[in-house]
Amino acid sequence: MTTTFRPANVLRHRWMAALAVLLPLLLAACSSTVIRETSSGSSASSRPPSQPRPGVSVQVQRGDTLYGIAFRNGIDFRDLARWNGIAAPYTIYPGQSLRLYPAGSASTAARPPAASATTAPPPTTGTPSPRPATPTPAPAPIDSGIRWRWPADGHLVGRFSAGDATKQGIDIAGSGGQPVRATADGVVVYSGAGLVGYGELIIVKHSEAWLSAYGHNRKRLVNEGQNVKAGQQIAEMGSTGAAREMLHFEIRYNGKPVDPLLYLPSR
Repeated sequence: MTTTFRPANVLRHRWMAALAVLLPLLLAACSSTVIRETSSGSSASSRPPSQPRPGVSVQVQRGDTLYGIAFRNGIDFRDLARWNGIAAPYTIYPGQSLRLYPAGSASTAARPPAASATTAPPPTTGTPSPRPATPTPAPAPIDSGIRWRWPADGHLVGRFSAGDATKQGIDIAGSGGQPVRATADGVVVYSGAGLVGYGELIIVKHSEAWLSAYGHNRKRLVNEGQNVKAGQQIAEMGSTGAAREMLHFEIRYNGKPVDPLLYLPSR
């Protein structure tokens, strides 16, 4: 008996045969595709690492956050998380011990430095002529890509001083209850009073590298995890942790304080 194929059956058989040949090739191509996540230049490979403190650990207290501990110790929160094996969303617990250094560096720091084989140069005779002191130029501001705004109205009563732990930002004097506003868009990563010397404090994360901090508030108006817009009121000015009513304002790059006046617009 002779079987007669209709044209539709012939086309279907040809299509199935072609698909059987192409399907393995398509699957192989898909399996070899790698999707790479790009960043805005703030990845760990392109930024300077935080300065570790070998042998130093802190114990998490009730109300602490990873951002708050990193801020208090001048460490980038990403380094602190990596050193302690903490993944996003960076949950920590009271009583937990966090290293302020990468694993394996504590023993290295404990050893005294090796003695140098070089002998000291002989003392010079006579009085050397004094050299005039060369002023250290102020570092050029880093391009943040952020349009910063002043966080409050008022007179500047305190300025930034590099290396001075008490002057890591600027102080803006005002009156109690005066609005304190977000200096740029971001998300609140700390809202509390657990950092000694800052009173009621708010920290806003603007990018992976940039944070801003607002201290001595009378009242905090935003919570952790809340998104804020530039110019939005986030607190009321106060004097918590300070001798007068004022806002203490800081900008930090990769955990390190920078001079806010290099970034805020002139006024």
